[in-house]
Order: sequence, then structure tokens, then C-alpha cells
Amino acid sequence: MNTYEKVLEWLKIYWNIELFQVGSSPFTTRTLILLLISLFLVFYISAKIKHFLVRRVFPRYGIDIGISQAIATIIRYAVLILGLYIIIETSGIDLSAIGLLIGALGVGIGFGLQNITNNFISGIIILFERPIKVGDRIELDDLAGNIVDISARATTVLTNDNIAVIVPNSDFINMRVINWSHNDKNVRLRFPVGVSYNEDPEIIRKLLTEVADNNPGVLKTPEPQVLFDSYGDSSLNFNLLVWTEEYFDRPQILKSELYYAIFRKFKENNIEIPFPQRDIHIKAGSLLKSAENEK
Repeated sequence: MNTYEKVLEWLKIYWNIELFQVGSSPFTTRTLILLLISLFLVFYISAKIKHFLVRRVFPRYGIDIGISQAIATIIRYAVLILGLYIIIETSGIDLSAIGLLIGALGVGIGFGLQNITNNFISGIIILFERPIKVGDRIELDDLAGNIVDISARATTVLTNDNIAVIVPNSDFINMRVINWSHNDKNVRLRFPVGVSYNEDPEIIRKLLTEVADNNPGVLKTPEPQVLFDSYGDSSLNFNLLVWTEEYFDRPQILKSELYYAIFRKFKENNIEIPFPQRDIHIKAGSLLKSAENEK
């Protein structure tokens, strides 16, 4: 017997070893190997389909990255469900025989994996309702960043410090989320500015408007506004309102640029920046009484 025949003989022996019985159907090594290969192919192919749709198909039609990610993820889930159904149907496993076991496992999963189930269902809701999508700028409690991935269990948020934060999907359903780019990426930012009471408010409005107009990150339409906010204890308080698209995910950068420019503009025009001031009134009678008491 040559080597080839020995290999065939070995495969015949070990290919159909019965591991256990599932009802009236034997579960063999052949069934196990084919099942594992089929599952691997289903998950691999579904992932490749999603990647192909997002990278190759949807960009041709100018579809937004968030919409394309949501559609591709839903298609992947559909492929997974269809593939698993076909695998079960063709594997020859008698599922009716293990119905009681599946029911018991279902109860156990319901109690032990509540959070995972909750996050998975929340992920499905997010994909269909789309309160958030890939590319959005969000704030959740003390977390601020851009959404870079929405998976079945969790969403990945990338902060401006390039730190990836994994957030359970249920948090986006059960908590209040600020979405800076839900409609579009044009946002309005407010920057408070205070000047001395000696300054003319009209001149301050003119200077602040010039600073905003000279910054390339500030949109010309809608145009910037300067609001006279209040009479403070030591200053006249203004709010510089600007619209931006470029800095919707980096508001602190725009704030820093504008404040640098405002400081230079005020210095060039001799505008006084206030500091806390207090007037102290001393009554002469109180001083005389204090002196008499000391005697």
C-alpha cells in the first residue's frame, strides 16, 4: 500500500468518527469540520461584502460614509442570518431533538447576557434610526470625539488626542447624546469677550467682526455676529458668534486662533482688557469711633 492509499484509508477512518448523537442524527468529525469551515466562510464573506460595498460601490454614487456604513452593516447581518440558516438546514442536525436544550440555553442567555443582548439590539436601533452615524461629532457625558465605527455590540469614538474609546451601544440609546453633525457639519460657536467700561461698544463690534472675517475657518455665510451680552462687575461683556464647518470637530483650535487674533487687534487699537475692580468706601465716623475705643 503506497502513501496515497494510506492517507485515503486514514481519512476514511477518522472522517466519520461519531462524536455524539443529536436525536436520531449522529454528529461526526465530518459534520464538525464542515460546520466550522462553513461558519468561517460565512463570517469572512459577509465581512468582505461589507468592506467592498463601503470602499468600492457606495463611493461611486456619492453616498455619505455614515449612510454607507449603516447600509453595509445591515446587509452583512442579512448575509449572516441567511448563511447560518443554510448551514443549519444542510448540516443534517435534527434541531427538534435539542429544542429543550436550546430553550434552556435561551433562558440562561437571557439572564447571563442581558447587557450583550441589550447592546446588540441597541446597535440594530442605531443602524435603522441613525441618531448617530460614522463620521459624526458627538458628546456623551465628559467624552467628546468622532464616531469611527459602529459594530454589533459597541461604538468606537476617536477623541482629538487620537484615543479610541469603546462605548456600549446602549449608552447612545439610554443617555442624552449631543450630536454636532446630525444634520450637517455647519455649527455655530460662541466666544465670550470682555473689555473695559472705557471702551466704545461700536468699536468693539467692528474689531471683533474684522477678526472673525479674517479667519479662513470662519464661514462668511451666515456672517459672524457680535452680541452685547451684559454689563459685568468689571467689564462690558460681548459674545462673538461664528459659523464654521472646518472646525466643527476642533472647536478649541478655532477658539485659540480667534483669541490670539483678538488680543493682537485690541493691542493695536489700545483697547483695554479689564481686570477685577472693587470700590471701597470708608466712613470717617467709623474711624473716629475705632480710635476712641482704642484709647
